[in-house]
Amino acid sequence: MKKYLIDSKMFELDKHYRECQKQNLPFIKARKNPIDNNYVVKVDLITCKYNFTPEDEKNINLLFEKETNSQKIHNPKNLIFKGCNIDKELVWYDGILEERLDTFCQNLFNLSDKSKA
Repeated sequence: MKKYLIDSKMFELDKHYRECQKQNLPFIKARKNPIDNNYVVKVDLITCKYNFTPEDEKNINLLFEKETNSQKIHNPKNLIFKGCNIDKELVWYDGILEERLDTFCQNLFNLSDKSKA
């Protein structure tokens, strides 16, 4: 099973969502923003039987800061970061470059997956 989906069709998202529910895994999807061709990544824990702890939120926030700082270093004149949010069930980050997307999603999955804990 894939850990996350990128630019998937609705039927693929639905199938992945159900599979995440069966396996008690976070539902992670990334969608290209047609305006700037960068990605919005969302994590939803509604498919799991757990919520983000304050420690999880702190670690995810650190990941977000690392990504935003990397953008500032590599492209200071054209920062693509548009916002982010973290709460106990839902996380999103808007402004991921395509070349950083897989690594970002993998890191986010690793921080979100408590099924093996």
